[in-house]
Amino acid sequence: MRKSQARNLVQAALLAAVTAVLSQIQLSIGPVPFNLAVLGAYLAGMLMTPGWAVISLTVYMAMGLVGVPVFAGMMAGPAALFGKTGGYVIGYIAIAGVTAAARRLDKPVVTALGMAVGLLLCYGFGTAWFMVVTGTTLVQSLAWCVTPFILPDICKAACAYVLGRLLQQRMAQAGLLQ
Repeated sequence: MRKSQARNLVQAALLAAVTAVLSQIQLSIGPVPFNLAVLGAYLAGMLMTPGWAVISLTVYMAMGLVGVPVFAGMMAGPAALFGKTGGYVIGYIAIAGVTAAARRLDKPVVTALGMAVGLLLCYGFGTAWFMVVTGTTLVQSLAWCVTPFILPDICKAACAYVLGRLLQQRMAQAGLLQ
């Protein structure tokens, strides 16, 4: 295995683990808990190529699917992934991939737009999934699942951008970036 592939595998696994830890920092505010997993998805997008960012969040999702308690509230298994909030977990993959693709252009505005698009995809997929599983209306689902999270998720994106840029500089100094 090439050194860069090994480095990418380690980084993807590390960011999956970081996302798992961040998802446990939660506050129950309704049917969808507030947690920091979105921050992990953004960090994967800030630190990896699009393909590896997607792999990292797919690993996170797969760990939860097979029973490792990585989802919010130490949840795991098919029931957790395919439950009312599973669409948001799957949406984390979009956040990571779109953020990483936008970041490659190395323009802050483009990266911010990519982060916003990834979040909108996550909200769209997650809310549609929530509606199907719970039978709630669009208005009620948006009130429970999106509106309370907009400002905190924007803050998570900003934090991930700043932290991601700092980590990129440190990794470059250490020779850990390609």
